Amino acid sequence: MTTATADEFETHRPRLFGLAYRMLGSAQEAEDAVQDAYLRFSAADRTEIARPSAWLAKVVTNLCLSRLTSARARREEYVGEWLPEPVLTSDGALGPLESAEQRDSVSLAMLVLLERLTPTERAVFVLREAFAYGHREIAEALELTEANCRQLYRRAVRRVGEPESRFEAEPKRREELVESFISAAREGDVVALEKLLAADVTWTGDGGGKVSAARRPIEGRDHVFRFLVGSRRTFLAGVEFSAVEVNGAMGMAAWLDSTLISVVAFETRDGVITHARAVVNPEKLGFVSRQLARA
Repeated sequence: MTTATADEFETHRPRLFGLAYRMLGSAQEAEDAVQDAYLRFSAADRTEIARPSAWLAKVVTNLCLSRLTSARARREEYVGEWLPEPVLTSDGALGPLESAEQRDSVSLAMLVLLERLTPTERAVFVLREAFAYGHREIAEALELTEANCRQLYRRAVRRVGEPESRFEAEPKRREELVESFISAAREGDVVALEKLLAADVTWTGDGGGKVSAARRPIEGRDHVFRFLVGSRRTFLAGVEFSAVEVNGAMGMAAWLDSTLISVVAFETRDGVITHARAVVNPEKLGFVSRQLARA
């Protein structure tokens, strides 16, 4: 591949990564898919590629469709709750997230919902919702009819549910809430910690059988509060916390002896935390660790 062609591919890489990540829910697998697309691009006859952006999107989409089948099989054997691999988004890693709808499209909550879809439904939904593809463009990318794509899209929307913002309107308030949570956790202020939790709060942890984590979601303020207090006494001595933007929302990173041990994404409503998704599986923290190292 010539330098010019390699440079051209790099202009498409961020968008392709965003597409692959939304399809797969894994930053590592998304990077692999994009790299495979790079190799195909380098070997292709450029005279046959009229629109590189469309050609590459089609290649990445189909690479992801192939990966999703094996990924589903692995997730059926996953130990405990499965959560997507988190990505820090303050550096634009997943594209512009300027609206609540855009942030919601990359949230861990939405990516979990996308697991309900078949691989093809997911491809249609992602291309339509996240990248504003028309049904004709989607049909060309997936080699389906427009009518079929429309049907798949309607089915995907029904399975995912009606879109709704999972974020409070004011970003500053969300940031203050997370900072308050971190301060309470750092100082062991259990009274302040409990006040930050909604009555119906849920805590979901993903340890993948690699580290200790609740095997099922913990529901209700009392149960989540007791879990957090117990965790702090047992595991969190010497842990450092910092606020981060994870998958479009304010979240928290936890460190122990310079090793990232957890990334937590929060959903909030009316000034309290309604859902926390904590990724503690070390195999899912490599991408965020590299992002933080580059910061």
